Amino acid sequence: MAEEKAIMLDTPDAIEFARMCARKGALHLELLGLKRRGRSAYAICREVYGLKGSRRKVYDQLCAMIKKALEDKQNQG
Repeated sequence: MAEEKAIMLDTPDAIEFARMCARKGALHLELLGLKRRGRSAYAICREVYGLKGSRRKVYDQLCAMIKKALEDKQNQG
């Protein structure tokens, strides 16, 4: 059996990055037509990250933010 590798998110930056990725996934599902109860992922992303535009534009901006965060992490370590 293959050994499972656990990832521990124990810093505020790591936790926020995980939230950002989860919001990106939820927004992607909304772009595909999936509905959810309560506030939309689109509305949450606009509020939390201060993004503007259509769902697609907000999704693209969020993808760019994640890509930049990953590049910054690679450059640091």
